[in-house]
Amino acid sequence: MAQLQYYDILFEPITSEKSMKLVESKTYSFYVHPDATKNQVAEAVERLFDGAIVKKVNTFNLKGKPIRRGIVKGKRSKRKKAVVFLEESSAPLQIM
Repeated sequence: MAQLQYYDILFEPITSEKSMKLVESKTYSFYVHPDATKNQVAEAVERLFDGAIVKKVNTFNLKGKPIRRGIVKGKRSKRKKAVVFLEESSAPLQIM
């Protein structure tokens, strides 16, 4: 397994309707590297966003969905999501 740097861990924020509603309570969702641990995700958020203090991180893996285009069958790649909870005293993240 390759050594991950903090800037390699976060791929993109999740901008669904549900995740945008959680931003009001200082809870942010990201797609992260599949090999990243909770500690690495917390460190990456604190280093990339000024004033962020992470309280808790939840992670979960998503299986790749099967797809079909005509007669060709395949599978999308698997992903990992992370839900990051910030402290109340933390500054809100500027992700957009």
